[in-house]
Amino acid sequence: MYEFKYHRPATVRQAANILLKNEDAKLIAGGHTLLPVMKQRLAAPPHLVDLSHVEGLDGIEIKGRSLVIGATAKHADVAASAIVGEAIPALAELASLIGDPAVRHKGTIGGSLANNDPTADYPAAVLALGATIVTNKRKLKPEEFFQGLFTTALEPDEIITKVSFPIPKKAAYIKFRNQASRYALVGVFVAKRPSDVRVTVTGAGSEGVFRVTAFEEALKKRFSPKALDGIHVDADGLNSDLHGSAEYRAHLIGVLAKRAVEAANAKPEKELPEPDPTQPSVG
Repeated sequence: MYEFKYHRPATVRQAANILLKNEDAKLIAGGHTLLPVMKQRLAAPPHLVDLSHVEGLDGIEIKGRSLVIGATAKHADVAASAIVGEAIPALAELASLIGDPAVRHKGTIGGSLANNDPTADYPAAVLALGATIVTNKRKLKPEEFFQGLFTTALEPDEIITKVSFPIPKKAAYIKFRNQASRYALVGVFVAKRPSDVRVTVTGAGSEGVFRVTAFEEALKKRFSPKALDGIHVDADGLNSDLHGSAEYRAHLIGVLAKRAVEAANAKPEKELPEPDPTQPSVG
């Protein structure tokens, strides 16, 4: 690695000030993306700003009708959380499928979203559930936050502080993973929300996570795997590499979407909690 200066702020404001004053400074929490590229000398940030010691940034709680997860909450914490398991079990299942135990015990939800890897799992949940990404400056919907391959709407001194997930009636995530990297070759998240149905795909798109509107329209009429019979995903624009062709990924999307709907239907429909006037939803 090249030399760098290490900063350990105690608050988000301190971290943002360091970013503002030091050009090319990089945030670090779990470090599973940044440190490997630094070791390979593919990146040489002069300043590292460690968020892992900022108190209160890793909380998990219910606010109103939303599940709110702090940016530095680790994947293992989300997977094991009784709060997440009760509110959105599909999200706990998704977190349990990320990487290996070492990755899950260090990697964070905020780091995953800020990196926006096109094969990452969390973006599929954020887009499917219509989550709100809260930063030190503003609140962002996923449609404006995700802006393509490894690109987000985050400004240089902007820091994700938490993510607010509206609680769906039903949801499930099914992942076909690369056996070596454990990233999603294709991952499909299906969410039946009070007002609509969303089907999102990660791993397959060259520009990152995306929705399959044809599946959504069919599932709005009938939330059943059979509703997807005869509907095919176009292979144009999908990834094609040594792990699988674009046509193979298109086929997988259909297969996994049906399995996700079946898994969602295996769980009882949720009675959404009444909003707590003393705890307004972040979203």
